[in-house]
Amino acid sequence: MSARWRRMGGMLAGAAPLLGALISLAWLAWTSDGSTKDQALAMAEHPFGAIAIIQAAYTGLLSVLWMRYHPFKAPPGAVLPMVSVVIPAFNEGPMVARSIRSVAACNYPKDKLEVIVVDDGSRDDTFFHMQHLRREFPDLIHLVRFPGNRGKRSALVAGFRVARGEIVVTIDSDSEILPDTIHGMVAPFLADPQVGGVAGRVAVLNRDSPISRMLEVQFVLAFDFGRAAQSTYRAVACCPGALSAFRRAAIIPHLDEWENQRFLGRPVNHGEDQALTNIVLREGFDTVYQRTAIVNTLVPTTYRQLSRMFLRWDRSYIVEGFSFAKFMFTRYREKNRVLPVVTFFVSNLRFILVAVAVMELPRLFDLSMSLALRGLVALLLGAVFSAAYHLRFERSFRWLYGVLYGIFSLVLLQWILPWALVTVRDERWGTR
Repeated sequence: MSARWRRMGGMLAGAAPLLGALISLAWLAWTSDGSTKDQALAMAEHPFGAIAIIQAAYTGLLSVLWMRYHPFKAPPGAVLPMVSVVIPAFNEGPMVARSIRSVAACNYPKDKLEVIVVDDGSRDDTFFHMQHLRREFPDLIHLVRFPGNRGKRSALVAGFRVARGEIVVTIDSDSEILPDTIHGMVAPFLADPQVGGVAGRVAVLNRDSPISRMLEVQFVLAFDFGRAAQSTYRAVACCPGALSAFRRAAIIPHLDEWENQRFLGRPVNHGEDQALTNIVLREGFDTVYQRTAIVNTLVPTTYRQLSRMFLRWDRSYIVEGFSFAKFMFTRYREKNRVLPVVTFFVSNLRFILVAVAVMELPRLFDLSMSLALRGLVALLLGAVFSAAYHLRFERSFRWLYGVLYGIFSLVLLQWILPWALVTVRDERWGTR
């Protein structure tokens, strides 16, 4: 395939979510009674319709930004820095060995690499597997063990404190990186001294259930598409726990603040990745996305696991939204301050949707069958185009699971955000 056709294919992929949003809105207006113009105006006057139009416009903005994104490349002849990889683990069992081994097998120079594995008070054989890998790679691996469970955030803090690297890469213990991943994570720091945090590309390792296959497609859309767009204005909102990298010098002065974060008088034990990202942004550094740095991570396979994961994520989203709001209107950076605010407000339209849905809940029982079918078709049209973005990465019919996810999310996951609001002070991790 020629470079021209590849570029065209990439542009079409980036425009797919926007096309889905526009076609869904057009379908609703076209199939309504009355003129299309009148229905479009009526749609814009209703909160649901107005938010849908705003989201479509925002998706168009993301598509434009996405097309401007390019992975970072290290300057020719750049000297590679010392890198410390921190892997926190709790009751991970044999999977922690796979995670450590994937780092040990990477092609980054071993004399400039160290792996710090922190056992967060595991009650299974996790530390046994850590010791086995330590004996196999004695010059590479350093172990830290807590006598009791203190939480992932404290485990990461312990790793940062003993790290010797200029760059600290964090990887979840249920994840495996590719051989070039560490090189990819380092490149943005070498390319621009203003970069303080880097988000890697998170892919699904286990594709053995309908839920994990749906998440495979959803991760591509939510993480690659969204973070690539945010990276163009240098403010990726969350450098994920599965794979992130930070300048150690930018983090060390704030370790106590990060470890002892509180919200509404209670300690915060979740959302450590987004909290750290907020600290990096607040201190004036850029956060970017590196598509070529890939980690494959285990994802939920049951509805119970999935709902717990999303509940933890939404609680973190609420807490860290407040944290970001405290400085987003200040001069925390010299440029690119407008688009992060736009992203913040559009993302928080979810809360308005929840409020409107609760107020209009009685009316849902009065909906005609034709109106319900129109809404379902609009949802499917949007989901088809959005899920087709997955084709850019894998030529597989598994992208259809993304369409299934759209229905699944509407029917079975909409309770999570309201419950996260009610239980936001619950600091339990929620997955073990």
